[in-house]
Amino acid sequence: MTALQDTEDASETDLAKHDEDDYVEIKEQMYQDKLASLKRQLQQLQEGTLQEYQKRMKKLDQQYKERLRNADLFLQLETEQVERNYIKEKKAAVKEFDDKKVELKENLIAELEEKKKMIENEKLTMELTGDSMEVKPIMTRKLRRRPNDPVPIPDKRRKPLNYLLTDEQITEDLRTLNKLKSPKRPVSPSSPEHVPSAPMESPSQRYEARIEEGKLYYDKRWYHKSQAIYLESKDNTKISCVISSVGTNEIWVRKTSDSTKMRIYLGQLQRGAFVIRRRSAA
Repeated sequence: MTALQDTEDASETDLAKHDEDDYVEIKEQMYQDKLASLKRQLQQLQEGTLQEYQKRMKKLDQQYKERLRNADLFLQLETEQVERNYIKEKKAAVKEFDDKKVELKENLIAELEEKKKMIENEKLTMELTGDSMEVKPIMTRKLRRRPNDPVPIPDKRRKPLNYLLTDEQITEDLRTLNKLKSPKRPVSPSSPEHVPSAPMESPSQRYEARIEEGKLYYDKRWYHKSQAIYLESKDNTKISCVISSVGTNEIWVRKTSDSTKMRIYLGQLQRGAFVIRRRSAA
């Protein structure tokens, strides 16, 4: 009985040991299979034939091509925008150049016309007053030199000095000459030529007027180019104008009625010969 029990125990021990050996062997086989699979995948990865690698590379390639396409589209749009801006700026520069050229030509023509009128008025005034532009030479008598007199030193004539007057000063001098040199004839009250003489110009109010940085400061207000104004003269004439340009000693205004231009000097504004008022541009 005891011997039989020992035999059964021994058989069970052998069986358990056999099962344990089989488990270890299976586990070792599984490890070897996984290791072989990983080595095979690593080899395929190095060769570029791994399916997972090819799948992910295809996705990356699509993203790369999409990004390049977007970059090309952005470059095309930016290039078109730059070209449009270039054309726009070029047209604006050409237009501004043409406008400045026309304005410069108009200003020079107006200035020359004004000088021409002043010269014509000066000539007419001299003809009326009998003045002559000819300078008569001064007759001098030469004395005979005595034997003991020193040798005369030749006269070193000074160079003539040119005193340049402004247009405003010339106009003012012409007015003064007209008043002083106009012939005064007695006129009877019954004569048709008897006309009440205009009252003497009394000292009028002085206005503050100056030009700074291309702007006119007049009567505590600033005026600039293209500003709409009213121009009032001493005879109460009110003209609607626009300031076309501001010079260094004068301004040019353009009448809105016929687009003719007038030049107004600072001295005229300071004396009150012309008065400037603001008006609405509408």
